[in-house]
Amino acid sequence: MSNSQNAMLVDGRRVEGRGGSREVFNPTNGTVLAVVADASREQAHEALAAARRAQPAWAALAPLERAAIMQRIAALITENAEELARIVVQEQGKPILEARGEIGGAAGFFSYYAEFARRIQGEILPSDARGEQIWIQRVPVGVVAAIIPWNYPAALVSRKVAPSMIAGNTIVLKPHEETPLSALYMARLFEKAGVPAGVVNIVTGSGAEIGEALTSHPDVNLITMTGSVPTGKRIMATASANLVPVSLELGGKAPFIVMDDADIDLAVRSAVTSRYMNCGQVCICNERTLVHARVYDRFVETFVAASRSLRLGDPLSEQTDLGPKVSARELEKVERIVEAAIGAGAEAVLKGGRPDTPPVAGGYWMTPTVLTGVEPAMPIMQDEIFGPVVPIMKVADFDEALAIANDSRYGLSAYLFTNDFSKIMRAVNDVNFGEVYINRVGPESLQGFHNGYRNSGLGGDDGVHGLEAFLRKKTVYANYSGTSPVGLMPYGG
Repeated sequence: MSNSQNAMLVDGRRVEGRGGSREVFNPTNGTVLAVVADASREQAHEALAAARRAQPAWAALAPLERAAIMQRIAALITENAEELARIVVQEQGKPILEARGEIGGAAGFFSYYAEFARRIQGEILPSDARGEQIWIQRVPVGVVAAIIPWNYPAALVSRKVAPSMIAGNTIVLKPHEETPLSALYMARLFEKAGVPAGVVNIVTGSGAEIGEALTSHPDVNLITMTGSVPTGKRIMATASANLVPVSLELGGKAPFIVMDDADIDLAVRSAVTSRYMNCGQVCICNERTLVHARVYDRFVETFVAASRSLRLGDPLSEQTDLGPKVSARELEKVERIVEAAIGAGAEAVLKGGRPDTPPVAGGYWMTPTVLTGVEPAMPIMQDEIFGPVVPIMKVADFDEALAIANDSRYGLSAYLFTNDFSKIMRAVNDVNFGEVYINRVGPESLQGFHNGYRNSGLGGDDGVHGLEAFLRKKTVYANYSGTSPVGLMPYGG
C-alpha cells in the first residue's frame, strides 16, 4: 500500500504504478508539477479483475444504498472544491473561475445520477400465452472501461463514474497521461466516501499502453471514451474483436451562425465565450463563424475588439480570461494550423500567437487570432482547431449558412443566433448535428444528451439517454399458469 498523494486506486487500495513514471507539467510555467507512476499492463488487468469481483455485490445493493454513497461523493467534491479546482488549473491551465465551474459540474454528476435510484424502470408486456407476463428489465452491463481526455480532467471523471455507479456497474478509468492529478485526487474522495473496494478503480498511463490494455481485454462489457477521432477509431476497432459495445464522444467543428436579425451584441459575447473558454480547448467550441453579409462588418469589428480585450494571465488569478494551452505540443499544433490557413489565403485581421512578454515565463501562451477571407473547403474550416483561433466567413443567407454548416465530417454541436422563428425551426429540422443551441451557447446540461453524429462519435453522455449506455436489457418470460405454453410459433434463433 502506498501513502503517496498521487497513487492509483486499485481494488480499494492506493498503489504505486509498476510501469515506470512520467512527469506532469504545469502549462502556466512549463515546470514539472508532479511525477506520477504509470500502471503496468498487469496492473490494468488486475484493476479489471477487481472490478469483476466487486460487481455482483455492488449490483445487489438497493439503488438507494448506491445513491447514498454517490451523494457522499458529491458532498466531498463540494467540500474540497477549491483545492480540486486549483489542481485542475495547475495541471490543465484553464482560468480558476472556469475550473470552479468544472468542479461544480463534477459534483453535479453524482448528485444528479443519484436521483435515478428510483427512476430506472423496466417494462411489463402482455404475453401471447395465458398465465404469463413478459418483463423487460434494465440491468447493469457489468465492468466498464473509461478513457478520458485532458481538457476537463475532473468533470469527465464524474461524467463516466456517476452513471456507471448508479446502474450497478464497476469501472476502471484511465485519465489522460498529461492531466492525471485531478482523477487521482478524486480517487481519495471515493475512498473517503466509502466506495467498496473494486467498484471504482483509477489507473494511470499512456493510451497506447494502458488504454489499449483496458479496451482490448475480453472481460470488459462497455467502453466509454471521450477524446480524439483517431483514438476513437482505434478503440472501436479493438473492441470489435470482443464484440464490446462502445460509447464515443469525439471531436467537433461547431458552426456558429449569425443572421442579420440577431442581437449582434449578444451574438458577439456568445461567440467570444464559446471560442475562448478553456483557451478554445472544448469539443463544443465555436470552430467556424458564419455571419450574414448585412451584419458581417459590424460583427467582425466588434468581435475583434472583444478578442483584443481578453486578459491573458496567470490562470490562478480571478482577473484572467485566457490561460495557457495545455502543452507545448498543442501550442505548436495550433500555430501550424494558423500558418497553413494564412498560406492558403486567409487574412489575419487579428494576428495572435505567442506573446512577446508572456504573463508567466516558460508557459504555453497563445493570444487570439481572427481570420477572414476563408472558404468552406479550407482545412481551417474543415479540421478541428482546439485553440484560440476563429475563422469568420461571410454568407449571403440562411441557406448558404446551413449548407456550409452541414458540410463537415463532424456533427457534435451547432449554434444559431436569430429572432426569426422560421429559421429557428429550419435549424431544428435541418442542422445535422447532435446538439443545436439557439441564441445561447454551452455548456450542456446534466439532463440533456451530449451526442454527436458522423466523426463526432456514437452513443453519448448525460441525462437518461446517456445512462442507457450503462444498462442492458434482460427479457423474462414469467409463466405462472402451471402449464407450459404450446402451439406458439417460434421466432427466435
